[in-house]
Amino acid sequence: MNDQERTTDLLLSEKKMSSNYDTYASECVNMQLRDEFLQILKQSHCVQSDLFQAAQSKGWYQVEQAQDNKISQAYQKFTSSAPNA
Repeated sequence: MNDQERTTDLLLSEKKMSSNYDTYASECVNMQLRDEFLQILKQSHCVQSDLFQAAQSKGWYQVEQAQDNKISQAYQKFTSSAPNA
């Protein structure tokens, strides 16, 4: 396994773990345990971000830039459906 494969594997694992921690926290009855899951989730997001930035800097993970009109459409869609504050 080379560095690119290892980094990709780690990044995919962190994504899955983050998803699981999010579910555990949102469905947790014990508030102390919920807070622990949220702390672990935050740490997992930091690790995931570091891995993503490392992979992207080496050209291993390219993200397609969204077109301006697509960004505007998404913004309008979500702001029009958001409840009034």
